[in-house]
Amino acid sequence: MKKSLFFFLIFISGSIWSQGIDNPDLILGTWIPKDGKSHVKIEKIGNKYFGKVVWLKEPLDKETGKPPLDKKNPDQQLRNQPIMGLRIMKDFTYTGKGIFKEGRVYDPNDGKTYCGKITIISDDEIDLRGSICGFSILGRTETWKRHKP
Repeated sequence: MKKSLFFFLIFISGSIWSQGIDNPDLILGTWIPKDGKSHVKIEKIGNKYFGKVVWLKEPLDKETGKPPLDKKNPDQQLRNQPIMGLRIMKDFTYTGKGIFKEGRVYDPNDGKTYCGKITIISDDEIDLRGSICGFSILGRTETWKRHKP
């Protein structure tokens, strides 16, 4: 009796969890990357998901005393745009079971854009993987935590 109740509870909790994980809008909200130096708001535009910087731990550049700029952008014309408000995640498409693919992730720390994949781990955690496009094995995965005001 105890064993069957135990397995029943595990089955029910797993079913509830998987129902929530199949809700793509669970990803909406503000997330804190691993380094904690910024907050990224993920929003839905049409049927795709995007993320932009909405908070910086250091809102002013130590050298200039002004908001930090995207100095390492490979497009010289974009190097004067502020990091605050910068869209660093673009065009993610929900593919089911808590997974988003076909997106791009821009890293202002190195000025490079990577192919991205997002996996919802729970209501409060996502894994973001950035890799060299065409070589998904060459990349890294970070766990981001949901910002709770």
